[in-house]
Amino acid sequence: MNLSSSYMGLNLHSPLIVGASPLSNNIDNIKKMEDAGASAVVLHSIFEEQFSLEQRELNYHLSMTADVSAEAQSYFPEPDEYRSEPDEYLKLISDAKKSVNIPIIPSLNGTTPGGWTSFAKQFQEAGADAIELNIYYIPTSFEETPEQVEQTYLDILNQVKKVVSIPVAIKLAPYFSNFAHLANKLDNNGADALVLFNRFLQPDIDLENLEVKPDIRLSHSSTNRLALRWIAILKNRIKSDLAATGGIHTGEDVLKLLMAGANATMLVSCLYKNGIGYIKQVEKEIVDWMTEHEYESVKQMIGSMSQKNIPDSSAYERAQYMKAIRNYKL
Repeated sequence: MNLSSSYMGLNLHSPLIVGASPLSNNIDNIKKMEDAGASAVVLHSIFEEQFSLEQRELNYHLSMTADVSAEAQSYFPEPDEYRSEPDEYLKLISDAKKSVNIPIIPSLNGTTPGGWTSFAKQFQEAGADAIELNIYYIPTSFEETPEQVEQTYLDILNQVKKVVSIPVAIKLAPYFSNFAHLANKLDNNGADALVLFNRFLQPDIDLENLEVKPDIRLSHSSTNRLALRWIAILKNRIKSDLAATGGIHTGEDVLKLLMAGANATMLVSCLYKNGIGYIKQVEKEIVDWMTEHEYESVKQMIGSMSQKNIPDSSAYERAQYMKAIRNYKL
């Protein structure tokens, strides 16, 4: 049974990748992920604001001691004491590469052109196998046009691709007037992979304290349907590889997304619910199904149920909506 897949030119021993989350913020967990069968790990996202804030704080403390007597050098912290979170993140990349044999993919959420490129270069220098650009951007200006929003994504991709030689994936949200158009433009501009979809965390209101508060809820299997549709539509129409994230909890979820056309599937919520070792269970379910249905390899099924490979191509479009409505019964 051959479970191997290829993602951004990286040879994976299976399509099971651990997606970006705080689960990957230490070496022990990353080792457990490899032992449980993960074929790659996307590290938790690092935000440019973290880099900028901590740099400003360090500069402030250093400037406060600028006029202090040279005899008071003990005021300065030892290097390990003022190691910033960005430093720790770069160290995590480097240490992970030394500790495991699977690809390590840092996740970056920038805010400025210089931030995206500077940190991407540092990730490559630390040993990253690829980079995932987590573009968490919610346009709220009434003057910004859809074309300008799309151009922001293209500019980020182009700037990063100019300064690194390792593969670059873009993690996207589905909220575009024509997602297929954007996907095609990103593909033409050199995106090595599209990760579908970024799940924007929606705010809630605390009625007792009258405050807006964050609300984090784990996904469920039905969450992956949107990614399944778009992966099926894009497969064999663009060159970029496709990865599914969000709502992948079982071997069945993985199999469906592979058939739609995903090169890789990313597990997060199911690991929070069941522990890192649950990766083995998902892999077992995949192997059992493939054995029962006489599949010899994962590559055999990738894209087999994409829009271009099924008799009724309208199944992923409007016709499916009409059929579902007509057949629904209480």
